[in-house]
Amino acid sequence: MSIFLGIDIGTSGTKTLAINERGKILGEATSLYPSYHPKPLWSEQNPDDWWQATVKTVKAVVKTAKLKPADVKAIGLSGQMHGSVFLDKQNRVIRPALLWNDQRTAAECDELEKRAGGRAELIRMVANPALTGFTAPKILWLRNREPKNFAKTVRILLPKDDVRRRMTGEYATDVSDASGMLLLDVAKRDWSTELLSKLELDRDLFAKCYESEDVTGNLTREAAKELGLSTECVVVGGAGDCAAGAVGNGIVSRGTLSTSIGTSGIMFVHSDTVEVDPLGRLHTFCHAVRGKWHMMGVSLSGGGCFQWFRNQLCRPEIAAMKRTKVDPYQTLSAEAGKIQPGSEGLFFLPYLSGERTPHADPDARACFIGLTLAHTRGHMVRAIMEGVSYAMRDSLEIIQNLNVPVRQIRGSGGGSKNLLWRQIQADVFGQKVATINAEEGPAYGVALLAAVGAGAYKNVEEACAATIRVVKETPPNKAAKKYHDAAFPTYQNLYRCLKEEFKQIAALENR
Repeated sequence: MSIFLGIDIGTSGTKTLAINERGKILGEATSLYPSYHPKPLWSEQNPDDWWQATVKTVKAVVKTAKLKPADVKAIGLSGQMHGSVFLDKQNRVIRPALLWNDQRTAAECDELEKRAGGRAELIRMVANPALTGFTAPKILWLRNREPKNFAKTVRILLPKDDVRRRMTGEYATDVSDASGMLLLDVAKRDWSTELLSKLELDRDLFAKCYESEDVTGNLTREAAKELGLSTECVVVGGAGDCAAGAVGNGIVSRGTLSTSIGTSGIMFVHSDTVEVDPLGRLHTFCHAVRGKWHMMGVSLSGGGCFQWFRNQLCRPEIAAMKRTKVDPYQTLSAEAGKIQPGSEGLFFLPYLSGERTPHADPDARACFIGLTLAHTRGHMVRAIMEGVSYAMRDSLEIIQNLNVPVRQIRGSGGGSKNLLWRQIQADVFGQKVATINAEEGPAYGVALLAAVGAGAYKNVEEACAATIRVVKETPPNKAAKKYHDAAFPTYQNLYRCLKEEFKQIAALENR
């Protein structure tokens, strides 16, 4: 029996699942861990938490699926992109990892573009502009603000690749995840020696780049024992969570687009060639499909907005959950479902962590606009769902204006599992939103990559064709679509009207 594991080291927790050669899920488990926010807009995690969650979930899946150690032939790793793990020469973690939604590096982004010779030159070298969430500005921040820690640093790894190191002893990454470090020559699918030289960074700081299905090493004896697996088990390159989720959705051919609402909101479209937004609003990264690329728009706070509302403003419902067995998300969604499209004029700007696409503004702030005495909690929840969907439409319109075909939209993540939110997406996007038979996202995608790496399939396209199919389509409601088409320009203009005020608020916070 050949079994393949997919492990996704996410922002809120790690998820592990097991599939067989037909792609059937045999077991899955999730383990949560905290994030830390020592200052406004800072976001950090402890890499040890990722490893402990990995061990816990792998053991749980092995037990649930009644697997023998030798059954598991390969592991695929996915994870939150852009995070930075700094290691010393003893492989010890020097400081907490800076995450993708950390916004402390605005000054370093400016420094990076100046060193590169300007924004256009930077995009020429690595296909993307400098954004606060990316890894390269975090490295410069460490060098500028914590020079003693930088002096001790001998390796810099992405989150999933630190888990790989603990599994295999190898320093390795894949091209899709490495693209988000802002140090990869995306066209050549390897580190940009030109940019590294301009930034005065040694190439030896970084892991070797692999394609996503390539084998990067075997489990060490120590890791195999801790995980309850065999040293014959291999670990493939894997992918950043966005590319992994796209594989898990079958977004491996031109014309298909994935909309994913997890902690963030992602619009992801496949590309057979390197296509770059000259204004740098969209990301152009290597895909987890060998020799292919993708374009992506990212809203930093997607499902995270709904999570924030529940956690901060619905604590009685959370406390009652053990007694009532009713998830507060269900209660809130039911309340929002009673509200008409448009939330009676209430808008929500979903900038809880600043924003990336299309504004690239770490100073942007979330806000409700249009509140009246008539508005209820249900209105606010629906406004959050609509605001996040509007933010993702920003990305969709850029993709379409660049003449990238979008013939089918496939939804994934918690936002698409929510029936109301999936309908709102269809209404706001003005297109059907399809759902597929596998709704496990990045973990499922890298499990398929593991199967390809172990020889169960010829390539990623074959693996997706054999295991993934559309099971339902949610068409837009004509009346709701008409309303959102009229309201969307107002939503867009609200940011433009508040942009300077956001900067003033940020300046007050930093006084």
